Amino acid sequence: MNKDHIDEVSGTATTGHDWDGIKELNNPLPRWWVWTFYATIVWALGYSIVYPAWPLINSATTGLIDYSSRKQVASTLDAAAVAQAKQVDAIASKPLVEILGDDALRTFAMAAGSAAFKMNCSQCHGSGAQGASGFPNLNDDDWLWGGDIEAIYQTVAHGIRFSADGKTRLSEMPAFGDVLNPQEISQVTAYVRSLSGSASDSQRAAAGARIYAENCAACHGNKGQGMRELGAPSLADPIWLYGSSEADIAQQVRSPKHGVMPAWNARLNSTMVKQLSIYVHSLGGGQ
Repeated sequence: MNKDHIDEVSGTATTGHDWDGIKELNNPLPRWWVWTFYATIVWALGYSIVYPAWPLINSATTGLIDYSSRKQVASTLDAAAVAQAKQVDAIASKPLVEILGDDALRTFAMAAGSAAFKMNCSQCHGSGAQGASGFPNLNDDDWLWGGDIEAIYQTVAHGIRFSADGKTRLSEMPAFGDVLNPQEISQVTAYVRSLSGSASDSQRAAAGARIYAENCAACHGNKGQGMRELGAPSLADPIWLYGSSEADIAQQVRSPKHGVMPAWNARLNSTMVKQLSIYVHSLGGGQ
């Protein structure tokens, strides 16, 4: 093949390569591009000598300046810890009520608690603490165990039905499917719905009032107002943890679900639990 062939259209010599009659023009790259390419090679070699780059069996070369992004992050975190030490120590030593009364400390605690919430709590309670089926909304004032700061701290620190913590919150609703027959469950369900003003069959609700008084009022209160000492929810408002339909309520009466919350005192330090509690208290539902 003639490598000196000149393309008739462009007047440029070809490389001699031919693909089904298509020939490649011999257009050299601009010299500035070539020199830039060479410069990047030199830069890459220099970079790999100065900075960690080449993998070894169990590590990598450290480079001439012994740079480490992990060391840099650790240094930044250490500096942040030193800067925050005064506030952290104050939160660790002061009672929760006193922290709430100090604007600067409360603001600091809420910022740290917000970060802790996103890392540890949002997976169940939602990024906005709005809750979901089986996971309480933390923005309202309907609290199973109380919404003052001490009650929230107790719940966060020791969890709910968390067997590994001896101070965990404990409550368990009996499975009334073993106590009541289907008709009685239907009747008490209708009565429970009537307590919150939800539509229900008046005749079944009237019959369910007696069943409720005999089996449910001891924990949920005579008017369904709930009892925080026992973790018994209010039945007289439109807030329902597992659903408000007749089927949902009947299922909970028949075979109740019992949620579990970890004891964060075992996973986070006590200061962070304080900050997390203060953040939850600030969401709007805290008392």
